[in-house]
Amino acid sequence: MKKYFLILLLLGLAPSAQASMSTRHQTSLQLSVDSARAVTSRTANSYAVSGSGVTLDVGGGGSADNLVGGFKTVASGAVTDWHIPTATATANSTFSFANSFTTGDASTATGTNATTYTAGAAGTAAPGLITNAHTVTIAGGTAGSGAGSTVTGQFVSEVTIFD
Repeated sequence: MKKYFLILLLLGLAPSAQASMSTRHQTSLQLSVDSARAVTSRTANSYAVSGSGVTLDVGGGGSADNLVGGFKTVASGAVTDWHIPTATATANSTFSFANSFTTGDASTATGTNATTYTAGAAGTAAPGLITNAHTVTIAGGTAGSGAGSTVTGQFVSEVTIFD
C-alpha cells in the first residue's frame, strides 16, 4: 500500500496544464453597385524630327533658318498651324532626315474613343442568406443583378489560445 501511496502522491502533486481558448466566427455579405460612367481618351498632338548633314528651312524661300518645325495650338487644343521644314543636304556630306506628326483630338472633343458603363441595379431583395451555422448563400439574379453589380460573401474563423 505504501508503494501505491507514493505514486498517488506524485500524481496528485504534478502540475496540470492550464490554457484558455477563444474562437470567433464571422460571416458577411457585401453588395457593391457601380454608377453609370463614361471613360474617354483622346489622341495627343505630336511632332518629331531628326537628322544630320542637312540644313532646314521652315519659313520657305530657300533660306536656311535651321528651325525644326512644329505646330501651334490654341486654347481649345486644336492645332492651327503646322510648320514642316524643307531639308536640304549640306554640300559634300552624307545626310539623313526624318520627321513625323500626328494630329490629335481637340480638347473640346467629346465621346472620342468612349467606353460607356451602365449603372448596376441594387434590386429589392437581400444579396444572400447567412444561417446560424454560418452557411453563406449568395442570391443569384435577385439582388445586384446586371452589369455593374457585385455580391461578395466571406467567412472568417479565428482561434486564439492563451497561456
